[in-house]
Amino acid sequence: MAERKFDADEIYEVLRDRIIHLDYEPGLVLNETDIAEEFNTSRTPVRSAFKRLQRDKLLNIVPRFGAQVTAIDFKQMKHVFEITRVLDSYAARLAAERISDEEIKKLEEIVSRMKTYDISKDYQKAIDDDEDFHQIIFSSCGNPWLEEILTSLHYHTERLWHYCEPYFDSIELFTNTLSKILEAIKNKDYDGVERYSREHIDDFVLKIKKEML
Repeated sequence: MAERKFDADEIYEVLRDRIIHLDYEPGLVLNETDIAEEFNTSRTPVRSAFKRLQRDKLLNIVPRFGAQVTAIDFKQMKHVFEITRVLDSYAARLAAERISDEEIKKLEEIVSRMKTYDISKDYQKAIDDDEDFHQIIFSSCGNPWLEEILTSLHYHTERLWHYCEPYFDSIELFTNTLSKILEAIKNKDYDGVERYSREHIDDFVLKIKKEML
């Protein structure tokens, strides 16, 4: 049991990360009382966190049954990728126009670090860095509505990255296109930024289709 009380936002963030990282497997039923006890709080903030997770489509709340972690549905993921393919590339184009030198340096550090990874040992680090790369793009696009939409959608793509870990054997799936996106941003090549952002998603989807479908 936690030593201090957690508020609804904190509970939401912990549960969200557990779902994304598959600590809570798809189909698992979460009990309000158990979660409230774990976080040393009442059921009210837990219920609030559950509702936010339901809005993120990470939980299904079933009356008189509980809150069930959503399945990883490849048909639904197809819909997600159809959206992110458009919005990711648009956000990257906006970011290329507005990004600061400090944020570009962070992107450079991420790409440089990822190139040193051994995919068999550093897969989690690669996923984390990939998401950090995208979050810098989103925050640099200058559109908070777009940033919020893409952040929510990327909960699902990151979850799928974790689910697909056994099928990835090369860090190049991460580094190739991210390097291209970075160079296009630095060169103010706006069309290239959009093209390589779409390519980053297409490469991932193609790998999934080849290995799993």
